[in-house]
Amino acid sequence: MTIEVARESELDELRRRFDSALAAFIDRQDPEWPDGAPRGVLATLRRFVLMGGKRLRPMFCYWGWRGAGGADCAEVVVAGAALELFHAFALIHDDIMDGSDRRRGEPSVHRVFAELHARSAWRGDPASFGRNTALLCGDLCAAWADQMFHECGLPAAQIHQGYGVFAHMRTEVIAGQYLDLVSGVGDGSVASALTVIRMKAARYTVTRPLQIGAGLAGGGDELHAAYAAFGDPLGDAFQLRDDVLGVFGDPALTGKSILDDLREGKPTVMMALARSGADRAQTGRLRDLFGNPDLDAGGAEELRRIIVDTGALERIEQMIRVRAGAAVAALADAPLPGPARDALVALAGSAVNRQR
Repeated sequence: MTIEVARESELDELRRRFDSALAAFIDRQDPEWPDGAPRGVLATLRRFVLMGGKRLRPMFCYWGWRGAGGADCAEVVVAGAALELFHAFALIHDDIMDGSDRRRGEPSVHRVFAELHARSAWRGDPASFGRNTALLCGDLCAAWADQMFHECGLPAAQIHQGYGVFAHMRTEVIAGQYLDLVSGVGDGSVASALTVIRMKAARYTVTRPLQIGAGLAGGGDELHAAYAAFGDPLGDAFQLRDDVLGVFGDPALTGKSILDDLREGKPTVMMALARSGADRAQTGRLRDLFGNPDLDAGGAEELRRIIVDTGALERIEQMIRVRAGAAVAALADAPLPGPARDALVALAGSAVNRQR
């Protein structure tokens, strides 16, 4: 217990360092903001980036660096924090595409600007203004992520080594997002849903940040492979947990409505399992309720009962346990120093045993 408390305290301090680096970077953008352009975008993005989040991607980048023999330093904290700006880009655009009105317990970025438009009684459609402005905000976060990474202070040769994985990660995420759209109108199979989470979320949450850290520190192919053996199953488990929380979580903790994924008809592994295990009556109700934009709390409760009764929730929990176990087992033979291995085990627990 003492070891776990000490480890969590260490991780909390690292989160504070990431937040400090992000605040400093965003604040440096203020003097560079073009004259005459409203500063609402800067203020909104500062609040959005700093108001919450687990900082898992910077964490994995940092420990990927340490596992490759890199020493603790401010420069790698800045490089890792840049991944949080890329994550902000992904979240902002994802909320637009999903029509999600809340993120981290607050209005999503497109809702912030839609409400500004409505309060100001401007001409045109508030929702359209909100979406368009949020798209620009997401684009700016993507550009900032690139800038912050390159300005982290590490030698150019090291930045170049890490940036190759960074660039690959960006392409992978966008391809995964497109695959998510395709799967939403496709067969809705378990295999398809698993492919989506691996490309869209799993690798970009764990594997690629670890490999970016390793690249920055000059880690070799063996270490990159070990990080993939750990990161791929853990990233899958992380996203499977996210999908469970999206339907069964406490909105006060997750900061998101438990109706969003169900109204959207999000093609998750859990819903694919529910469909495959449903009887005729349940199949009919799934067809009526899942993906219904007018779904109410009563309909959502009925969907949750079907998910439980078909065994889909139990199977998802088993899949999470198996993948998390495989990830931790992969660390046993990984060429890592003890402190890095211990930190990754602790992060694995944080990624899958969570309520938000």
